[in-house]
Amino acid sequence: MHKLFLTAAAVLAASFGSTLAAQSSDAAAKPPPCSSELFHQFDFWIGEWEVFGPGGKKAGDNVISVEENGCLLVERWTSAGGGTGQSYNFVDLATGKWRQVWVSAGATIDYVGSLNDGGAMHLAGEIAYPNGNTAPFRGTWTLNEDATVTQYFQQYDAEKEIWNDWFTGIYKKKSGQE
Repeated sequence: MHKLFLTAAAVLAASFGSTLAAQSSDAAAKPPPCSSELFHQFDFWIGEWEVFGPGGKKAGDNVISVEENGCLLVERWTSAGGGTGQSYNFVDLATGKWRQVWVSAGATIDYVGSLNDGGAMHLAGEIAYPNGNTAPFRGTWTLNEDATVTQYFQQYDAEKEIWNDWFTGIYKKKSGQE
């Protein structure tokens, strides 16, 4: 009986070991979530930044971090005047497009898009203000040759049927970053 028990235990251990090995090889063959090239299109914006207006005056600081195993970029903005805002940036799995949802005390923005032909991230959607007003809104993030990033926003004026500049920022990495 003792010999039968040892044989059964050995068969069970071998079976369990081969099951674990099969699961391990399946896991090794399967790429991690959000690792494809699509999820890295906005990586040029990751980092700790000082943001300057077109005239060179500091507009604020921004930190863009990678979270949720590379599936999410989180933006944390602080303006030179102390105002704050945050955004979630992610690939919408239903559409395969990038989406940003921005939230601050002054507005919310929800827009979607992708890289344009020049390699800049271009998103379009809508801005909403606390008073209930809304307007079409678009933004473009461009990686420059000097490793800065230009962020350019426009809001549509339906009355005049024109796009007005809303904000232009030049992002410069804080010292000590690649």
